[in-house]
Amino acid sequence: MSLGQIVVQKYGGSSVATAEKILAIAERIKTYSQTHPHIVVAVSAMGKTTDQLVALARQVSRNPHGRDYDLLLASGEQVAVATLALALQDMGVPAIALTGAQCNIRTDGSFNRARIQSIDTARIEEELEKGRVVIVAGFQGVTANDEVTTLGRGGGDITGAAVAAALHASVCEICTDVDGVLSADPNVVKGARFWPELTYEEAIEMASSGAKVLHPRAAEICMSYNIPIHIRSSFHLNEGTWIREGAKRMEEPEVVGVTSDKKIAKVTLLNVPDQPGVAAQIFQDVAAKDINIRLIIQSAAADHRAGITFIIEDEFAEPARKLVEEWKRKGLAKEGNVDKGVATIAIIGSRLAATPGLAGRMFAALANNGINVDCISSSEMTVSCVIASDQVEQGVRAVHDEFFGVTPEGGR
Repeated sequence: MSLGQIVVQKYGGSSVATAEKILAIAERIKTYSQTHPHIVVAVSAMGKTTDQLVALARQVSRNPHGRDYDLLLASGEQVAVATLALALQDMGVPAIALTGAQCNIRTDGSFNRARIQSIDTARIEEELEKGRVVIVAGFQGVTANDEVTTLGRGGGDITGAAVAAALHASVCEICTDVDGVLSADPNVVKGARFWPELTYEEAIEMASSGAKVLHPRAAEICMSYNIPIHIRSSFHLNEGTWIREGAKRMEEPEVVGVTSDKKIAKVTLLNVPDQPGVAAQIFQDVAAKDINIRLIIQSAAADHRAGITFIIEDEFAEPARKLVEEWKRKGLAKEGNVDKGVATIAIIGSRLAATPGLAGRMFAALANNGINVDCISSSEMTVSCVIASDQVEQGVRAVHDEFFGVTPEGGR
């Protein structure tokens, strides 16, 4: 079926948080549909709905997880897509809301953190052929056995990107509550620099390091299928930021972003036996609990004992604490603890590895502000370190000032 150019838009929870905002988004889509006849819209749950569903689950279960937890969490998006469809229909715009199952978004069986395996676009294309705006429930899919799954936090972005890839869309628009991608969180740095263009690689690194405008898995999908990403405001039609292959800037900066992430925890193991198989056992146990690891550091051994530190997402702190106690009982570590009072701060750029001295400038900026650096990690495009969480905003401003100049009044 040939439909011509298809545009996929994704609207986050803050964009559809209230009935008034849903009506505004519907008006925006109506205006857009006058020049773009084939629109697919992926929508997240309204406002803090997912957080409220998580809180509800925790009121009735000590450890909500698995199939029925996903069935509960997926309900938020169904409310949002149906409400937006009703708003569009009332404005005279033909529209239809579809769940992940109705769109044939097939995932693996990893409840609460599923990955999309395939999308059969026949139903979506059929509805587009009828002249309808197709509104897809983000964040969800179904297994081969038709069990509802969710894609994890930020899953709405992943849905939008995957649908855009499956439809060979001309663009995947991520419509959010900021005007585009900035060099830092504008709520922390008032003078953050706006980027009209970024490469896929830069966007992935920024998202992986804590930037909130785009999920890294969404950027990876679009890069794999060469689908341009357009980050723009939900509330106006200004140009925003383009993320695409071969993005160019007049002057290539050393650093394009300073990011941070407070939603982490640090696991420290001391007096670990320095012998073959111990580290393997520890990290096999971590993998068995489906715990994602951000960073690993092993200290030099002394008296045949070593130290291991690794960074995880804070939602896994409790399972990690149980593992630490288990490792201590088994003799894999004499001491161990899990610390949630930490955060990461990172600089991102395409030229970090080829530009000497950037890490030193970052650490000096932190030191000059009395901020101690704990763990350090670096790659071709990122230098990241762990600091105390109560100093992270001060740290972001200090590092941003170092690379982008002192921010205006109110930014420090």
